[in-house]
Amino acid sequence: MLTVRRASGDDDFALVRQVRMAVVPYERAPSIAEMRASLTRDSLVLVVERDGKLIGSGTANRSSIAGAATVTPRVLPEFRRQGIGSRVLAHLWAHAATLGVGQVLAHADDEGSRAFAERHAFTEVDRQVEQVRAIGAEQAPPPRADVEVVTVAQRPELWDVAYDGLAQQAFADMALIAPMHASLDEWRTNWIGDPAAMFLALAEGEPVGLAGLIADDDNPHRAENALTVVRRDWRGRGVAAYLKRIALAHAAATGLTEVYTWTQQGNADMRRLNTHLGYATRLQSFTMRRAVEF
Repeated sequence: MLTVRRASGDDDFALVRQVRMAVVPYERAPSIAEMRASLTRDSLVLVVERDGKLIGSGTANRSSIAGAATVTPRVLPEFRRQGIGSRVLAHLWAHAATLGVGQVLAHADDEGSRAFAERHAFTEVDRQVEQVRAIGAEQAPPPRADVEVVTVAQRPELWDVAYDGLAQQAFADMALIAPMHASLDEWRTNWIGDPAAMFLALAEGEPVGLAGLIADDDNPHRAENALTVVRRDWRGRGVAAYLKRIALAHAAATGLTEVYTWTQQGNADMRRLNTHLGYATRLQSFTMRRAVEF
């Protein structure tokens, strides 16, 4: 018997993490605490079992993309092509349609997942590109005279300042299908990564650039690049490359062997910078969209 039930306690969230780690092994999985912190009244998290055995999961929520919700059905590889994903998606779609949005988004990381989405009336509207950097004997760049670099661990009060001066510009400028928004609370919980590995460039005491790393506790050898952003009036001065080189040197000093990042297909400048810094393209993810009919 197939059971699709709402996740309730930490044991259920651990099951959802287990599915994610099996289906998306190339990305860090949020911790249970991070999963709980990201929950809102619009969130739906599902555990999928058959005869008491874990076979999948599902999530639906309002998206940070204006006017959209997101759905993520996941089925363990050995249980696919049995109609389970369609059952899970039906639950997620029903929930997303109650959120008053005009479109529902999903992400497909391979051709099979893309074909599944297309069978359910989703169409491709964007792509994300994953770039990976092997970490060797990295050298930090020499100090610059025009900026001071501090970590968020050293100056935690600057994180909220960076929300107004950097994050808001970054969200507005992202090459997405619609404007993105994240609240200050979300900035404090979902974007900060490891404060000791988040590097701020300061000019006259004000943040003008940000780059850093988000640790993967399940795979301590790797980390994800955090948001990289430079204030608009400071762009074109090499600040992003400078901060990313500092982050790569930190990765080497802390024993990491791999750093990866996802970049919007339309953000050619960041992809070029990453390539210049030695990143190689590994994967792409398809953003799929389906309109909600009222």
